[in-house]
Amino acid sequence: MIQMKITRVDRENDNTPILSNREIDEFAYAVLEDYDPDLLSEPGTIDYEHFIESYLGMEIIYKDIYYKENTPPIYGVTVFRDSTVKVFDRENGGVAHPIIRANTIIMDNVVIKNGGMAIFTGFHECGHYFLHQGVYSIFRAGQVCCRKKSTEKSPNSFSQSGWTAEEWREHQANRFAEAIIMPNATFIPFVMKVLREYEVYKRSILLGENEDWDIVARDLLPERISEVYGVSKQAASVKLKKCGFVVR
Repeated sequence: MIQMKITRVDRENDNTPILSNREIDEFAYAVLEDYDPDLLSEPGTIDYEHFIESYLGMEIIYKDIYYKENTPPIYGVTVFRDSTVKVFDRENGGVAHPIIRANTIIMDNVVIKNGGMAIFTGFHECGHYFLHQGVYSIFRAGQVCCRKKSTEKSPNSFSQSGWTAEEWREHQANRFAEAIIMPNATFIPFVMKVLREYEVYKRSILLGENEDWDIVARDLLPERISEVYGVSKQAASVKLKKCGFVVR
């Protein structure tokens, strides 16, 4: 397993790494090259459970993760140090506080009911493990809890100028997940191929310019990407916009 070399951190904010999107993308590429180079030559779905257990050597478990009423549910937890994690006790009622060993990823049971949600949450947690050891293994409570809102950020969800350190870390984990699941090395050629199949002979679709092309951009392309990469149509649409294939 290769490690991310963190050279710059924000010491005033729990050693949060200072990383560009390009640095994260390049690291994800290197990880895929080390784990399974075929994923960089042929588009396909990566098995997050196999990656977590065989490549990272971590344990993955599924629980009903506790969250307070009227707050977004918690989809995943990465445990860096032995610690307790609050979960719903469905069998006996109430809540429980099991001790979870270090190097464990917990995913909420609701997540596995949706394949696209599961794969993105799984690799989002992997992103924290790769990028944020220096934060959560030293500071905080030895773990990071990721809520629904943090794993579903779109490019325009908030202004980067106002991001907190925590929001930067969540962005970094999301970027890593996206780069691992839909690497540009296969994603861009695949989308170009599909565009030609739908007789769109241009690099990007400007929404509102052509009704038929809008259907391709909003429905057909995300559906094809979802089928091949195992992601949600929402995640596919976000990636299309980031790569400039769909422009508003």
